[in-house]
Amino acid sequence: MSLDALLADRSTSIDDLAAFFDGMDHAGRMAALSRTTKAQQKRMWEIAADAPAITQQHFVPDAVGDVTEVIHHGRNTLPVFNFFQKRCARAEDGTIFGYNEGGTRPLIGPGYYVAHSTEGNPTWEERGAWVVDYFMVPDGPTPAGWPTIKRNNQGLQVLVYHKTRDFMRKVSDHVSIGMAFKVENSLNNWFTLCREDVA
Repeated sequence: MSLDALLADRSTSIDDLAAFFDGMDHAGRMAALSRTTKAQQKRMWEIAADAPAITQQHFVPDAVGDVTEVIHHGRNTLPVFNFFQKRCARAEDGTIFGYNEGGTRPLIGPGYYVAHSTEGNPTWEERGAWVVDYFMVPDGPTPAGWPTIKRNNQGLQVLVYHKTRDFMRKVSDHVSIGMAFKVENSLNNWFTLCREDVA
């Protein structure tokens, strides 16, 4: 069954979606996600409400060393710049952080963030177990080759990242779905992430 058919079927469960993506290699997952529409991403978000809570290990698996890059390939359904990467790493203290790589980075900036658990905030917990939080930026070493850290209230970053949080739900071992909020207001936009395989 295709992803289109799965998302159109009102009986599709999170187990069905997880099995679909887990049965593919990275190229297959990327191909399937590259064609998703806004309505399909919204449907995936709704199905993922029943998924096991996403964890720190989804963003940076335990096998990956500290301050080592892990790439999640993103697909949104905005009018332009639909493809991007969230590049993640784990600090020595266990904090997950990263930035956004793509065609807009030279103009807008890197969009650094810290990802953390939503535990203890009931409203946030309903949205997802982890949040990519642009209110926060890392303050320690970054992987080699990463851009200089900038706060998101500087320059043109304010147009995209300032006061923004992306709440995350797990879809499969490699795939997650996010929903963007500006402060506490939904932006009515979703995006998928697909983590590259790691050793």
